[in-house]
Amino acid sequence: MAIIAGRPCLQYLLHLAHGSLDFRLPEIKALLAIRGKPFNPGDNFKEKSPFWCLNDVSEEDICRIMERSVCAKSAFELWGYGKTHSELKTSLLRYPSENMAPFMHKDSTYKINVYTFNKTLKIAERIKRIDALEYLPFEGVVNLNSPQHVFSLIEDYGTNPNNIPEHPDNIYFGRWIADGQRELIRSHSVKNRHFIGNTSMEAGLSFIMANHAKVEEHDLVFDPFVGTGSLLVACSHFGAYVCGSDIDYNTIHGKGRSSRKNQKWRGPDENIRANLRQYGTESLYVDVMVSDASKPVWREAALFDAIITDPPYGIRESTRRTGSHKDGKPPDGIYAESHVPVSQSYHLSDIFNDLLNFSAHHLVLGGRLVYWLPVYRPEYCEEMIPLHPCLQLISNCEQTLSSHTSRRLITMEKIKEPEELDSLVHLSDPRFSPYQGHNAFREKYFSGVNKRSGKEDNKAVNGE
Repeated sequence: MAIIAGRPCLQYLLHLAHGSLDFRLPEIKALLAIRGKPFNPGDNFKEKSPFWCLNDVSEEDICRIMERSVCAKSAFELWGYGKTHSELKTSLLRYPSENMAPFMHKDSTYKINVYTFNKTLKIAERIKRIDALEYLPFEGVVNLNSPQHVFSLIEDYGTNPNNIPEHPDNIYFGRWIADGQRELIRSHSVKNRHFIGNTSMEAGLSFIMANHAKVEEHDLVFDPFVGTGSLLVACSHFGAYVCGSDIDYNTIHGKGRSSRKNQKWRGPDENIRANLRQYGTESLYVDVMVSDASKPVWREAALFDAIITDPPYGIRESTRRTGSHKDGKPPDGIYAESHVPVSQSYHLSDIFNDLLNFSAHHLVLGGRLVYWLPVYRPEYCEEMIPLHPCLQLISNCEQTLSSHTSRRLITMEKIKEPEELDSLVHLSDPRFSPYQGHNAFREKYFSGVNKRSGKEDNKAVNGE
């Protein structure tokens, strides 16, 4: 959609997907921040609503947001709004005619769509609503197949499918600007991915994480628990150079048993590089390496624009690091060529403590850390979120996994360089101490599963 030169900042309407509700606001805020714009919603803003009005943005800002967002479905230049069709008419007649004129002249073609949220209208009712807009000064020719301009009449009937009102809560009319990138969820589905594992991140969440991290073209992004590289795929789609590490030799090298049904072993070209090649971004692949996240191998410098990762929780993938509880250790560097390091348990509290320390030292100023934090829901509180004096908490979004567990997408931004005293801050402020309760997540997870299975067994015995 072309940008109309010289037009002032108007009000725009975003239609958002009614799923992953917690992730929508941080994504839109992050994409606006890339453009250097604040999030300034219209009056009566409701975060859980599928429709948001935005102020203080231009059409170009909206187009750039929609080129990346997987939470937003469509965007419109808002011409009118009301609780009833009568109020909508009054609002539309007040809209400046000079703003309408470029899209309604006699040499233009157009069509009007009628969209209803949480209610279905028959075709006759839709046509009736279009005919009721005869007061608008359309001079162009209707073209349903390839119009120059598309207008939408949108009726919002709330979010409760079990209590649909007779009349809409809100009615909007505007000019369509652009659609979001919901198609990426299908085109990058792990079902069709060349190389996958047991814990490959689904496409939609991968792109959301990249947006929360404000990943841009030419950025350098690192994943310290890279697995099969789903997050690298998403970040490379936005033009970032990507690299990662993982302690699992077989995963990094694409060897061992396959995670696919009816396939026993991985093929010769099943690896992370092949995944980027599949989506045409192999040129942005830096490399991946076998490495222990608890023992960073990087030089002491701010190297990365973003660190995005999904650490293991100890459920489908074990939490391990190199080392031994035994006292005897070989001299440094004296290993046989075929040496396989001994591994030991890597507690979740240590994983997150190491991750935040690594990010504080290796992110550029303003760079973001985005990662998943598993929690046992009955015990969740804000104090569980790991903190670091160099990192500011930006957002905290929940994805429910079961009645008793969830994981929270944590986004943090580096606000200062590390200092010597930062390593001692936990002594004066307990908020910066590792939360030891994370270490029992595996036991609590399976405890909840066993309780649920027991209830189901009791129901079966009782004939329910």
